[in-house]
Amino acid sequence: MSPSNGYANFAKQTARITGRSFIFATAVGVIGLWLVTGPFFHFSDTWQLVINTGTTIITFLMVFLIQNTQIRDTEAIQLKLDELIRATQGAHNALMDLEELEQENLSVFKAKYQALAQQARCQLLQGDLDTGTPEA
Repeated sequence: MSPSNGYANFAKQTARITGRSFIFATAVGVIGLWLVTGPFFHFSDTWQLVINTGTTIITFLMVFLIQNTQIRDTEAIQLKLDELIRATQGAHNALMDLEELEQENLSVFKAKYQALAQQARCQLLQGDLDTGTPEA
């Protein structure tokens, strides 16, 4: 197992575990416990610093774990969509891997498909079907 696979597996498992309702309830319980201890510690600066430091560290680390799992999920979805485009007769293979294009090129594709959508809506208003392909 390569180090990146080890991290990816760790991130995936951690995100899966920390996303459960039990973990959320535990976090709420920790905050509740911290609140209850306030009077005991006279709501001191140290008492406040404990929760601030703890939540900051956890948030900082979770951002990286969540980002890793989001990137992996997004890449997998994009690959699946690319395969659907590739395998669908009549689909435009140029649409595969669009997420890698520069914004200017992406805007050209977007404008083309917005125009097709507008045309389809006009057809619906006229009582026509909006199914089929524009080339047909």
